[in-house]
Amino acid sequence: MLYPQNSADKLGFIDVKELIKAHCLSDMGRQMVDRIQVMNNYDNIRKFLSQAGEFKNILVNNAALPISHFFDIKSLANKARIEGAFLSEEEFYQVQASLTTVFAVIAYFNEREGQYPNLEALFEHLPIEKVILKKIDMVIDAKGKIRPNASRELAEITSGIAKAEQEARSKIDQVFKSATGNGWTADGSLTVRDGRLCIPLLAENKRKLKGFIHDESASGQTVYMEPEEVFALNNKVRDLEFERRREIVKILTALTDELRPYTPLLLSYHGLLTKLDFVRAKALFAIDIEGEMPEVVQDARIKLINARHPLLFLSFKKEHKMVVPLNVQIDEGTRVVVVSGPNAGGKSVCMKTVGLLQMMVQAGLLIPAADNSVVGVFKQLFVDIGDDQSIESDLSTYSAHLSKMKHFVENANGKTLVLIDEFGTGTDPQFGGPIAEAVLESLNHKKVRGMVTTHYSNLKIFASNTEGLENASMLFDNVNMKPMYMLEVGKPGSSYAFEIAQKIGLPQQVLNLARNKIGTSQKKVDTLLVDLEREKKEIFDTKLQLDKQQRKVNTLLKENEQLKSYLEENQKALIRDARQQAKNIILDANKLVENTISEIKSSQADKEKTRTLRENLNKELQKNTIKPEAPKQATPADDEIKPGDWVKLVDSETTGQVIEIIKENVVIAIGDLRTVAKKKRVQKVSKREIPKEVRRSYNSSSTSDVANFSPEIDVRGQRGEEALYNIEKVLDRAIMMGYGTLKILHGKGDGILRKLIRDYLRKYEQVSRMEDEHADRGGDGITYVYLR
Repeated sequence: MLYPQNSADKLGFIDVKELIKAHCLSDMGRQMVDRIQVMNNYDNIRKFLSQAGEFKNILVNNAALPISHFFDIKSLANKARIEGAFLSEEEFYQVQASLTTVFAVIAYFNEREGQYPNLEALFEHLPIEKVILKKIDMVIDAKGKIRPNASRELAEITSGIAKAEQEARSKIDQVFKSATGNGWTADGSLTVRDGRLCIPLLAENKRKLKGFIHDESASGQTVYMEPEEVFALNNKVRDLEFERRREIVKILTALTDELRPYTPLLLSYHGLLTKLDFVRAKALFAIDIEGEMPEVVQDARIKLINARHPLLFLSFKKEHKMVVPLNVQIDEGTRVVVVSGPNAGGKSVCMKTVGLLQMMVQAGLLIPAADNSVVGVFKQLFVDIGDDQSIESDLSTYSAHLSKMKHFVENANGKTLVLIDEFGTGTDPQFGGPIAEAVLESLNHKKVRGMVTTHYSNLKIFASNTEGLENASMLFDNVNMKPMYMLEVGKPGSSYAFEIAQKIGLPQQVLNLARNKIGTSQKKVDTLLVDLEREKKEIFDTKLQLDKQQRKVNTLLKENEQLKSYLEENQKALIRDARQQAKNIILDANKLVENTISEIKSSQADKEKTRTLRENLNKELQKNTIKPEAPKQATPADDEIKPGDWVKLVDSETTGQVIEIIKENVVIAIGDLRTVAKKKRVQKVSKREIPKEVRRSYNSSSTSDVANFSPEIDVRGQRGEEALYNIEKVLDRAIMMGYGTLKILHGKGDGILRKLIRDYLRKYEQVSRMEDEHADRGGDGITYVYLR
């Protein structure tokens, strides 16, 4: 499929594989990365891409997958298959840890059944035999050591060793104390020689004690003796230790025999762990390069949107620089893109980006491009990049190029992607240009897809006049004389040979002489291309400015619409309230008039009585007459506001209780809401003016809320969205109540939740800075947020 064989290296695919291997936890995962190949099976490509996409989603948005141990249990299972062989304590521990990981992963996906179908398919129909783990747990503890009570015999031996060691220690302590009292010992304490506890004696006193001398000091002044009284006890300990080893081998052999029938299942578990490590590494690499899953189609076409070269992206990321994104389309209408433009303008990088991303997709890797990009499946990928001259094969640079062109023309078809760098170079341009044009015409007849870079004018003219071929150029700032690294499809580009030579400092007379030597028509073509480039850049800059202004206009229009909607809603609310108030006044007035008429009639029109009733009617009407309110005064300085006081906002009838006073600001609780107002905007009111039921609700909610509020939150184990939602609620209350810091416990893990939280909090202008907790108290598992 790939031609030549070194195409993967030329495009940088080998470097991509090395970066993925760096994320693997096991040798098995790294071996799988080495076996990554470019595929042409549509279903397999979709499956591998979906697995990487789902794992990336887990790492970014979900709780961490419980992956902690990856051991090569395949070799252990093969060892256990052999009759009479047994696994060591360390090997059983590796099996134990690996099975624990397998069962935890399966449980993780079972809890999220249906969310990650492609990852769930990795262990579909895989039986869960926890009996294996139970058998191992009965013998091996959590630290990988054999349990002292793994068998009754081992427990008795272990107890005997402890008892003999204690007796030997007690006896040698007595001898050492006696020898020290007699002044026979050298400076120092009891020491171990040849695995035996010994007393350091001065050489001249060695015959004053009976025992076995194991060693002496370099100077010969100190000897290390094992007393006769302890010798027999130590031999007993040594014999018991031999017995213990034999019993351990017996236990491990029996456990291996029990494990032997499950070796096929262990191999299946090994396969699952290997695949998980492999997919995890691909997902982590995708996060590094900001990779996404494009739309994959079976047609031979490409539509890359905001694509970047992954290796260039990582290199620029370290230097805090941005890669200029690439937008290119290759399909039935535009089969081959002929890229021209200045040297060092990015033509080769552009072409390599297309080739490398195509290889990555067909190898099941996410790519650094927008997720609405479209990538087809090609059966063949032919590449001609760089100098492949060979001394052994007696090939010159141009001969090597022609050999590849021969293969391309003979074997390419409509499902082939062809990438050719510096098409036609390596020989006399007078002949190299026509040969390259003929090759390009032949490839076009075969309806191949691809991209070529060139400086030859005849190829630019041929592409502009031939269906299926499309010119493209790398933009160049001919004012500042530097490349812009942007691909512009639709027109050829100038090589800017004279302009670049002039910038480098080639003497003017040399440049003039060179200009006179090129043909008039060629000079006109190149001048025209330069002028077109300049005009294109001016149009591009103008378009950018217009787009910026249009975005600003759209923002203002949106704000205006929102304000209009807000004012209309407020107007409607005020009219409703006014109508309701007027209605109530009219109803009350009607009742008063009717009552007055009724009383006049009942008093038989007595003048005095009538006059009194009319006066009462006028008083009631005056009460309901709306009078202009006198401007309210702010709270006088001598009537100082304190927390717990009841206040009313000057410009409304809203009342609330003071929670806290911060400088010239007052934090007020209004029901379940909190607001901050300047002192001069509030007026203290009497507690008696507030209804009892309102005071009770405030006392039971707002005051207790303040007392119980703590600027600290624990989001460990929560999903990304849930954690951000809970943090936002606590942050809002902390800001409202004037707290200076907020403590967030998010745990360490892979650092995904920590990064998500910090990126989210940076959008708040109230957040001054963020930093880790001290390493002794949690380190980067805790974030302190400092508020302005």
